[in-house]
Amino acid sequence: MAVSTAQRPTANARVLILTFLTALISNRGVADVSPGASPSEELPHRRFEYKYSFKGPHLSQPDGGIPFWIHSGNAIPSADQVRITPSLRSQKGSVWTKNKVNLDHWEAEVTFRVSGRGRMGADGLAVWFTTEQGLDGPVYGAADMWNGVGIFFDSFDNDGKKNNPAIVVVGNNGKLVYDHQNDGTTQALGTCLRDFRNKPYPVRSKITYYKKTLTVMINNGFTPDRDDFEFCAKVDNMVLPSQGFFGISAATGGLADDHDVLSFLLFGLSEPGQQPPPPDSEIPKEEKDKYQEEFQNFQQELDKKKEEFQKEHPDVQGEPMEDLYESVSDREIRQVYEGQNRIHLEIKQLHRQLAMILDEQRRYVSVLSAEVLKKGTNAESGQLDTAGQQQLGSVISTQEEVLKNLNELRTFFHESLKQISSSQHQGNAGGIGTYETIQHFNDIKEHLHTVKRDVDQLIQRNPQNPAEKIVKCPEAPPMPACLSTFHFVIFIVAQSVLFFCYVMYKSQQEAAAKKFF
Repeated sequence: MAVSTAQRPTANARVLILTFLTALISNRGVADVSPGASPSEELPHRRFEYKYSFKGPHLSQPDGGIPFWIHSGNAIPSADQVRITPSLRSQKGSVWTKNKVNLDHWEAEVTFRVSGRGRMGADGLAVWFTTEQGLDGPVYGAADMWNGVGIFFDSFDNDGKKNNPAIVVVGNNGKLVYDHQNDGTTQALGTCLRDFRNKPYPVRSKITYYKKTLTVMINNGFTPDRDDFEFCAKVDNMVLPSQGFFGISAATGGLADDHDVLSFLLFGLSEPGQQPPPPDSEIPKEEKDKYQEEFQNFQQELDKKKEEFQKEHPDVQGEPMEDLYESVSDREIRQVYEGQNRIHLEIKQLHRQLAMILDEQRRYVSVLSAEVLKKGTNAESGQLDTAGQQQLGSVISTQEEVLKNLNELRTFFHESLKQISSSQHQGNAGGIGTYETIQHFNDIKEHLHTVKRDVDQLIQRNPQNPAEKIVKCPEAPPMPACLSTFHFVIFIVAQSVLFFCYVMYKSQQEAAAKKFF
């Protein structure tokens, strides 16, 4: 069908718009693909390795150790974190996995915090994957000449090039000595400048080794978003041992920082087409037999104790064992009742405090009434003070308003106590904590917060002592200055000299504190 001359520009414009949109969509799809990966490449499967990980809470055991990990040097495990080194000079510490890790591909997520009072820190923190445990040494608290890879979070500028804090990736085959003088830049396989000290949120680093490619991603510590990572370094064609130990170490020198590790999470990676190995394949046969034998012994002891219990208590033989434990619904009801009892006790305490405030207000009113009577007698004798009379009237009206509000609050508390008591009786009779009951308790909590705020406002408005506000003593005259101009000038000059001497001494101490390896 032919197109008229008037319609040809419209058709050409539509074709151009469709061509532009198609090109834009295709470019957007290409941009979404990560560098080095084909558009059809699938992500690897991740499996959490709990035996090679730690995180809070309850990070440390009662004996001070970390499950499946060992710590050495000045490392201090706690419930929520592991302080690798405290902010003291010349400290070293490290944590290492107890057993070797047998993974061809892995991904480690480290959450840490480096904090210090000074503008500069030292020395830094390192994440290791080596064939042997480097429990102590000169490289960030770990051994030198390692076989594996180390990711160094270096915070001290040894070479004076002002390129710190920095993240440096250094590989070693067990024969190289770390170049401390140049901060390892001559041996670095990858590096990036990132400031990880004194951040509002913990800094997170994701280290991935997949298909002979090591990738380091870093979070800047300015956001709590766990997935907010940015690219730091990438090393291609890197061959690492298939078996090794993971570790984290840190060290301080003339300057000191707190190096805290909040979590270390390890994930085993497997290609999408391959079946991930079952967890049992990693446990040696000897350990499996040992655990099986212990389980059988515990089972036999449990059976013996069951028989002894049945002989001692024949009346409970027919009862199921589930009745001896608390169910989920019973636990929820118990928690509701406990919260209800806490609210009840809080209301009682507020009620007692209100009673004390009411007694105090009544005492103030009695004092004011006595003052009014006294002023009345003075008025009869012709000694009336109009201003004082007005002030007394305003104070009395304020006190009466306070008493009225306190009485209303006391009435409200009394009604709340009645409602809670009735709710307790209904809950005990029904045995079921309904949603309406829980909502009622939440309303009571909100009212309690409102009452506390009103009481605080009333206390602030309440005068401390009416008598003190009525009678005021004259203010004492200002004391003459005891310091002459001459003495003041001498004091300023001496203080300036002392401050200059202190600045010179401090600068000499900081210059002597710098360390050179």
